[in-house]
Amino acid sequence: MTGPLPRLVGMVHLLPLPGSPRFGGSVEEVVETAAEDARVLADAGFPSLMVENFGDTPFYAETVPPETIAAMALAVARVAETGVASGVNVLRNDASAALGIAAATGARFIRVNVLTGMMYTDQGPITGKAAEIARSRSHLAPDVEIWADVLVKHAVAPPGTDIRQVAQDTIERGGADALIVSGSGTGHALDLDEAIAVRDAVPAGTRLVAGSGVTLDNLDRLLGVVDTIIVGSSIKVGGDPNHRPDPLRAKAFVERAAERGLA
Repeated sequence: MTGPLPRLVGMVHLLPLPGSPRFGGSVEEVVETAAEDARVLADAGFPSLMVENFGDTPFYAETVPPETIAAMALAVARVAETGVASGVNVLRNDASAALGIAAATGARFIRVNVLTGMMYTDQGPITGKAAEIARSRSHLAPDVEIWADVLVKHAVAPPGTDIRQVAQDTIERGGADALIVSGSGTGHALDLDEAIAVRDAVPAGTRLVAGSGVTLDNLDRLLGVVDTIIVGSSIKVGGDPNHRPDPLRAKAFVERAAERGLA
């Protein structure tokens, strides 16, 4: 798939991977479940999917082990068989691994939770490595877009942090192609005032992405500020991020999104 990336992204949350505490013992099950979930979302009309090692809690802060990378590459490759654009997020913040997976599988974008500055997270302090990531991308996967969070969820910024300055630095000094704004945690709606502050701080035309808590009820309000949507929890069975995708919820979301020009 070529051309501009879609403005609607559905989440494929992977089962626990090899080496993680809750791994079920079968890589084949992980990969096949990812493929099935991706097919449900693709059949519902999602034009783009992001694969994430959601089940690997507790996460490594910055560098995941090789077995995680290998298993994710297998899963992303299977998700790519749907024919829709794919993305990669290696939690908690292994952008180098995400770039490698993207280069090997043809994924078109990665999510980086902390690209510049630092955040206090449940994994401890995480410091962005924009310099390393920019240089790796230039020779490894130059066409892969970097979508970077601004004050990422499940984290606290250092005292005195200005979200506007963080947004500017992430785009202008960090080299991000898009900025993600989210709520305080998975499934939590973002603060519209913060999103507006980010929008006002960055150059016109910057892709601004809602990264958590998007529902049918708040979609219209969000689209007054953001231009791209990542959705996970609200298209799962019961709206629970730990459940499998719900075909009816997914279809209903895509239909509403299509009416708004997203799909």
